[in-house]
Amino acid sequence: MKALHPKHAILPAILTAATALILLSMKVNSGYASSKSVANHIDEIKPINQARSLSSKFPEEIQYWKTLIEENAQVTGLDPNLIGALILQESGGQSQIMSTSGAVGLMQVMPRDGIANQFMCINGPCFKDRPTIAELKDPDFNIQYGTRYLSGLINKTGNIRDALKTYGPAGVDYYYADIVLTLLDQYE
Repeated sequence: MKALHPKHAILPAILTAATALILLSMKVNSGYASSKSVANHIDEIKPINQARSLSSKFPEEIQYWKTLIEENAQVTGLDPNLIGALILQESGGQSQIMSTSGAVGLMQVMPRDGIANQFMCINGPCFKDRPTIAELKDPDFNIQYGTRYLSGLINKTGNIRDALKTYGPAGVDYYYADIVLTLLDQYE
């Protein structure tokens, strides 16, 4: 999500960077080059077209949402494992969670109301065209909105890594994308 006020972006950026360093350390210590994850996803231009299942390697908190993940993956053409990895990173599978920056639900989508209403862009509130907090607390709606948003970003940016960079917290560059891609490789 973009255009966070700098004071609201510091804590999420620190947490995301710390998570990235931990994951990178785990990969390096296990002899697995982190560049493998990135290289596997940079050239991916289009989402998958065939139906796939969410990997059974994902924890129970993500498996709980398997049906919703797979249904929305099929509609958007996304890999259900990519959606699962993003949900694992964003909310850990907690559907009612709200971040300190105001993002809501399983896929941590910024709403138009609440704290997010304070983030200003050139033409007014940055998230004025987004759903409400109440709408995003509905897991079905949250996954539906989040997967369509991610699919649109993939189409716009041309690859999954750049789309995830845009999806993630402002100011963390590719750290966020690489965390999600590492999770995808780990649980796929």
